[in-house]
Amino acid sequence: MKPQLGTCYYPEHWPQAQWKEDAKRMADLGLEIVRVGEFAWSRFEAKPQELNFDWMDQAVDTLGSEGLNVVMCTPTATPPRWMVDKHPDMLAVDVNGHVRKFGSRRHYCFSHLGYREESVRIADLMAKHYAKHQAVVAWQIDNEYSCHDTVISYSEAARIEFHKWLEAKYGSIDAMNVAWGNVFWSMDYDSFVQIELPNLTVTEPNPMHSLDFQRFSSDQVVAYNKAQVEAIRQHSDAPLIHNYMGRIVDFDHYKVGDDLDIASWDSYPLGFLVDRTDADDDWKKRFERQGDPDLQAFHHDLYRAVGKGRWWVMEQQPGPVNWAPNNPAPLDGMVRLWTFEAIAHQAEAVCYFRWRQAPFAQEQMHAGLLRPDSQPSAVFDEVAQTASEIKQLGDVQATQAKVALIFDYESCWAWQTQPQGEDFDNFVLSLEFYRGLRRNGLSVDILPPTVDSLEGYSMVLAPGLLVWPARLLSLLETYSGIAVLGPRSGSKTENFSIPDLLPPAIPNFDCKVSYVETFSRSSDRALVSGGAVRTWLETVETKEKVIERTVDGTPVLIGDQQLRYLAGWPNGEAMTRILGNLAVEAGLGIIDMPEGVRRRCTGSHEFVFNHNAQAIDFRGQSIAAAGVVISSLD
Repeated sequence: MKPQLGTCYYPEHWPQAQWKEDAKRMADLGLEIVRVGEFAWSRFEAKPQELNFDWMDQAVDTLGSEGLNVVMCTPTATPPRWMVDKHPDMLAVDVNGHVRKFGSRRHYCFSHLGYREESVRIADLMAKHYAKHQAVVAWQIDNEYSCHDTVISYSEAARIEFHKWLEAKYGSIDAMNVAWGNVFWSMDYDSFVQIELPNLTVTEPNPMHSLDFQRFSSDQVVAYNKAQVEAIRQHSDAPLIHNYMGRIVDFDHYKVGDDLDIASWDSYPLGFLVDRTDADDDWKKRFERQGDPDLQAFHHDLYRAVGKGRWWVMEQQPGPVNWAPNNPAPLDGMVRLWTFEAIAHQAEAVCYFRWRQAPFAQEQMHAGLLRPDSQPSAVFDEVAQTASEIKQLGDVQATQAKVALIFDYESCWAWQTQPQGEDFDNFVLSLEFYRGLRRNGLSVDILPPTVDSLEGYSMVLAPGLLVWPARLLSLLETYSGIAVLGPRSGSKTENFSIPDLLPPAIPNFDCKVSYVETFSRSSDRALVSGGAVRTWLETVETKEKVIERTVDGTPVLIGDQQLRYLAGWPNGEAMTRILGNLAVEAGLGIIDMPEGVRRRCTGSHEFVFNHNAQAIDFRGQSIAAAGVVISSLD
C-alpha cells in the first residue's frame, strides 16, 4: 500500500478564478485527494427541484485537470432552509424536549422518513450525475454522524418509529413486558402505542427501555446510511465512505460499516485531549500541544476494524481548531507525527482539514493549510516535507498484530444506562486496556464482538463486555492463547438482567461475582504487587487460581491455563504491569516504553513516535521532540 495525502476543499466558498491556482498548489504540495460537497446542498438545490451542478462540474474538472482525485460527498448533513419549511417536523428534539432548530448543521432526526426520502433523492441525483466522471474516485455519505449529540432524538417521528421497532422485535406487548421486567414498579403496558420515549421521567427509566431505545436509535442511523448507499450503488462502483468521529459510541459503527467500503474518521488530537479524555490536568498540560499518545492510535485501530482493513483519516487537524475549551497550536513536527502514526496503523490516506482557513461564519478560527489571505500557514512546509518523505517510504505492508482487543458499542450503551459508579465508562475502560498494551510496546488489533476467528492472536482482551455472544464463547473454549476478560464482562443478559450463572457467566470457569462496589479515584484499593484498583471492584467466590489480590486480600486477577478474569479496574501502573506479565506468558516480547513514546509495527516497517515536547533516548537512539523514527523490517 502506498499512502496518499489529501485535503478538504470548499469551492463554493471561493471565487471560481481562484480554483485553478488552488488545484495547482495542492498538486505541487504533494496532495492527491480532495474532498468536496458535504455542506453544499443549498448550492446544488437553492429551491426545491431547481438543481444546479454546473459550478461543481467546473470545480471537479479543475481539480481533475491537475491530476487530483475527488471524494464527492452527499450534502445531507446540512439540509437547506426550504427543506425545514417543507418538513417542519424533521428537526430533532433533545432530552429536555426542546426542538433543535435550523441555524447550524445536522438539524435532522434520523427517524423522519420524509427527510430520509429527500436524502435518498439528492444522493441518487448526485450519483447519476457524477458516477462517470473520471476524477470522482469515492463517495462520502453525509458527514460525522452523531456530531453535536444528534443520534438520539426524542421527536414524534422517533416515537412512532420506536413503536414499530419494538413490535417487530417482540411480537407482542406481553413478551416485551416480560423482557423489560415491567412487573417492577407496575410499569406494564397494554399496547406499544402507550410507550413514551425514555426522557423526562421522574427518576431513571427502566434500563431495558433506555437500552432498547439506544439500540433503536443506532438502527435508525444504519437504515439512513444504507438508504443512501443503495441509491449511489445503482449508478457508481466507486468506494463508499463515512467519516466517523472520536469517542463517539451513540451508534454501532460496525453495522454502519457493513454497508460501506472504507471507514474514515476525523482526527483532532488537541481538541480531543481536552474535550474527550478523562486524563488529569497534569497529563493534559504535558500533552496539550501533542495530544494523548494513545487516543488517536486507538481510533485508528478501531476504524480499521470498522472498515474491515480499509480506512482513512478524512480530516486531520493541521493547526488550532475553533471548538475546544482552549485551542493551542500543535508542537512543531506534530502534524507530521500524526500523519505517520495513521500510516503506521495502515491508513490508505490522510486528508488535512482544511485547504484554506475560512474568513467567515462558524469555523473562521479553525486553521487550514493556507491562511485566509492564501499565504501558507505555519504547517504548510511540514506537510510538504511529509509528502516528500512518504514518497521515499515505499509500500507499507499490512499485517495482523499478535494482540487483539474486543470493543463493543452495545456495552458502552449498557454501562451509560447503568454505570453504578460515576467514573465507570466502557470507552475509557477499553482505552486504558489498550494504553496498557502500548506501554509494553505491543501493536494491537481491535475486533468486534461478532469476530469469527481468533487465529493468529497470542493474546485477546475483552474488557467490560455486556453479554457473551455464543460464537465468541465458543472461540474462547478452544483458544490456545491468553484470554483476559473483565471487569464487568458477561454481567448481564441481552434483556439487561443478571444471568442465572451470575457474572462473569463463563461456563466451566469457577468464578461468581457476589457483589460489586464502586468508589472514587481518591479511594483506590492498593494491590499487593503494586499499583491499585480504581473505580470498580467485584467480590467473587472462586476456586480458580488467584494471581493478584488487593492488600486486604480481595481477589482481582483470577484464572489459570488460557483464561484470566480481572474482577477490578487496574489503574495505569497496575494495568501496564499485569498486561505485560500476561504478554510474556503468551510468548510475546515486550518493551518498557518511556512515557509518551509509542511503537507500531506493520509488515514492512517499525515506527517509533515521541509524543513528548523534549527529545527522548530510546534503545540507544535520541528521538527528537515530536519526532518519528521509521525502520525497515527487511
